[in-house]
Amino acid sequence: MAVHLTWSESICSIRIDRPEKRNAVDLATLREIEAAQAEAASGRARVVVLSGSPPAFCSGADLGGVELGEFTDVLLSVLRGFGRLDCITLASIQGAALGAGSQLAAACDVRMASSDARFGVPAAKLGLAVDTWTIARLGREAGWSSARRMLLTGESMTTDDLLGGFVHRVGDHATAMAWAEELSALAPLTVKAHKMALERLFDEEVGATGSISSNDVESARLAAWGSNDAIEGRAAFLEKRPPRFDGR
Repeated sequence: MAVHLTWSESICSIRIDRPEKRNAVDLATLREIEAAQAEAASGRARVVVLSGSPPAFCSGADLGGVELGEFTDVLLSVLRGFGRLDCITLASIQGAALGAGSQLAAACDVRMASSDARFGVPAAKLGLAVDTWTIARLGREAGWSSARRMLLTGESMTTDDLLGGFVHRVGDHATAMAWAEELSALAPLTVKAHKMALERLFDEEVGATGSISSNDVESARLAAWGSNDAIEGRAAFLEKRPPRFDGR
């Protein structure tokens, strides 16, 4: 297995485990990530943490098995799959996140990176080109100036370069898991409604097919407002105690 999935209560950890390839992904690895996403959804995860076995997060695509067609189609499906999960997705980035690694990081909702992490899309050095979805996502998440630098020059960027934008927090994997624990206590119906709205706006921007409908977004918003969690959140605020959300 190139991908390992573990649970800690409502936190689902997906770890790419190809250290001999610096966690470069091939088609089989992408299929395993797809299966892990499905298990996270069926298990009602509140947070999904994506990481890689040391020494890297993901050094890119395994160029021995990369071709235009099935590989790129499945990669895009995996990237969009993180946005389709109802829960928060957190990329724990230790070491290199290059090429497909930066794409996977960008597909997640939030990112924690080690101080020595590196990001970049060296496609211009390989004669390849990434899809429009990736270009738009990098532009949105990292800022267009940083996206242009990565995509046009092929240069890598550091955690310091991207802190406050693409990189939300700095820390090791244990610190990322502690953040995931905090995030898992948030109201899941609120997270779902907000994430659906964010993904719908992004899909409209890139003209993605099969996008989330405005009716779906509004239904999710109303479900949050009419939930037991909404009652619990207000009660906890008035009683000055931490809320206990159960997703209903």
